[in-house]
Amino acid sequence: MRRWSLGALFVMGLSIGWSTCVFAADAPEPQGPGPVGVAKTTGAIQLDGELNDSGWQNATVIDKFYETSPGDNNEPKVRTVAYVTYDSRYFYIGVRCDDPDPKKIRAPYVDRDAVIGTDDNIAVFLDTRNDKRTAMELRVNPRGIQADGIFNDANGNEDFSPDFFYDTAAKIDEKGWSAEYRIPFTSLRYGSADPQTWNILIWRNYPRDFRYAFHSAPIARGSNCLVCHMHPLTGLTGLPEAGHFVAAPYVTAGRLSEPRDGLGSPLHSDDIDTDAGLDVKWNPTANNTLDLTLNPDFSQIEADVAQITVNRRFAVFFPEKRPFFLEGFDLFDTPMQVAYTRTINSPRAGVRATGKSGDTAYTLLVTEDRGGGVVILPGPQGSSFAPEDFRSYATIGRVRHSLGSSYVGAVLTDREISGGGHNRVLGPDFQWRPTQTDSLTAQFLYSDTENALGSASPATNGGSQQSYAFTSSWNHQQRKYDWSVSASDLGDDFRADLGFIPQVGYRELLGVVGLRFYPEHSMLRYIRPSLLVDRQTDHDGNTLFQQASLGFFAFGVKNLTISALFRPNEKVLVGNRELGQTYGDYVVQIDPSRRLPRVSLEVRQGQQIDFAGARVGDGTSITASATVRPYDRLDLQFNAAREWLDVSSTRLYTSTIERIRAQYSFSNKSLVRVIGQYVKTDPVSDFGGSFLGSVLYSYKLNWQTVLFVGYGDDRTLTADLNNNNQRLLPLDRSFFFKVSYAFLR
Repeated sequence: MRRWSLGALFVMGLSIGWSTCVFAADAPEPQGPGPVGVAKTTGAIQLDGELNDSGWQNATVIDKFYETSPGDNNEPKVRTVAYVTYDSRYFYIGVRCDDPDPKKIRAPYVDRDAVIGTDDNIAVFLDTRNDKRTAMELRVNPRGIQADGIFNDANGNEDFSPDFFYDTAAKIDEKGWSAEYRIPFTSLRYGSADPQTWNILIWRNYPRDFRYAFHSAPIARGSNCLVCHMHPLTGLTGLPEAGHFVAAPYVTAGRLSEPRDGLGSPLHSDDIDTDAGLDVKWNPTANNTLDLTLNPDFSQIEADVAQITVNRRFAVFFPEKRPFFLEGFDLFDTPMQVAYTRTINSPRAGVRATGKSGDTAYTLLVTEDRGGGVVILPGPQGSSFAPEDFRSYATIGRVRHSLGSSYVGAVLTDREISGGGHNRVLGPDFQWRPTQTDSLTAQFLYSDTENALGSASPATNGGSQQSYAFTSSWNHQQRKYDWSVSASDLGDDFRADLGFIPQVGYRELLGVVGLRFYPEHSMLRYIRPSLLVDRQTDHDGNTLFQQASLGFFAFGVKNLTISALFRPNEKVLVGNRELGQTYGDYVVQIDPSRRLPRVSLEVRQGQQIDFAGARVGDGTSITASATVRPYDRLDLQFNAAREWLDVSSTRLYTSTIERIRAQYSFSNKSLVRVIGQYVKTDPVSDFGGSFLGSVLYSYKLNWQTVLFVGYGDDRTLTADLNNNNQRLLPLDRSFFFKVSYAFLR
């Protein structure tokens, strides 16, 4: 009864939202900005966050901005003015952000790449290759702290894994704040034409009663692209053609303490372990890059946030964080994730070439992997793992040719196992954009796998398979509605050992349609009810998965985001039994204030399948998070997740994750961070638990010139059957030190 009452409340809320919505009248879309000429500066620019240097006097001015959210290309609530110029070494951008009440500016001290929508910031999208396919995204907040990444217009992905060398400064004053960018031409990739034509879009994030977005170009509500709306920048002449060189050697030292005679015995400290390595980047031309790494340090300074993995059928995904893999990272972003560089576990050395010739972009990466990780073994009903107990050579290549706003491409991945065995994947892909409201995307892949003879795992010991994978989708987006359809077919023996494709052996048809409402003068400014239909079958025609679900999404005051998905009688094949489950997924997120910038809650409630026992129970999953800033230098993040499943009125398991992350910033480059993470699943005798604690001091002059000093404490939860209790026993304790310095020329 409780399950259906939640569903009834959802449908009732959907009906009320539908009936009370005030429709926004269609207005003619403003014309996009025309080409903007950029003049070379005639004076010096000192990077101090102020825009009063003589070098800004003849800079190109961009002073027309549009409120694109929650408004529809309206006049912005506050004034923003941008300035653009350059000299023989640097490209400069200055932005003035007026504010009627500077005390409300959200300007926390955060770590690099942690400048997000909860706070005031400027984002500059820069397309230096003039293809309007992808853009560098360079952010700065009122403290001068940076965040950078790549925005991919093909799928709307915003990836903050890549890092770039550039300098920023910002200053808050009695009338608002201002920021300056100084971007070396050596950090940019562009062709050999003279003069150059680039594209730029400037976005001001202004979180107050709503999260306002002000763009320097109008963005149509029915548009399915962002980079396509950028300003052309013309007249860039005499830019340097080559010569960028970066060498970043590192040195690490660490000491590990482990139990001398098994868990529960005193810890024994090993000798201090030292290591060294080198990353090199060279640009033979301004549009081509060569990366080389020797014995790279791929330690992750901040551990991944834990995810509940109990009662999960498929492998979980973690993002890439390691610098060597991030040049031209957007080229790996294909319809199917055939390239997932975290499968390269322990490279001894690597080389990578990335660049563009005319309308064709390419990247080729080759590494020697010492192994030590796991290989995903995908299947139609779940994925398993085999130990990567072998040395191998990994190659990933990708080429993409632009055809206006469309493209064609191809990808190759190849893992050659030392001693015999391989996994090779090859195939084309394309995207066709006939209009700004339609896109057709497809990819076909062929895999050839010969398992590693002599491997300790039976799953990878001997045998040879060839198979295929195909996916396609059509997306259509209008101001008042949107829809998409997709079809996929992955062969039973398809493998992508250098990718992340955890399910194979199925055919799938999926369709979704949504209606769009934009109420005026309301707490909710965007409402989208939707219907989704999805069906998977194996290659014998058996239904693997089937659902028809009702969705609801809304966006409103203080960045309030509400999402609900009601799934009645979802069918799942478990073993040879088809089981049904009815449940709802609900998400609420809001950014209340400067001191409480974000709170979120996710709930899954209703029936849930026990996949190990092939039966249906009643389960609930709750994930909550909050960010608290008592003042601008102190950042506290709380994460908690709890999931339980009852079968036949008996608790099968309860899984809990609790994590706190406290960070104090001494400046915009120096901080100390403390993390405590506790994971527990009952019954402990079956699943166990752990505790991870760490303290880190970090100083970052830039993303490759860094100093880290840290301490870590790992413990494992065990059941003491004699005393009928549980104990956290020390697993290891570590001290570490790292220094890296980037030599630039």
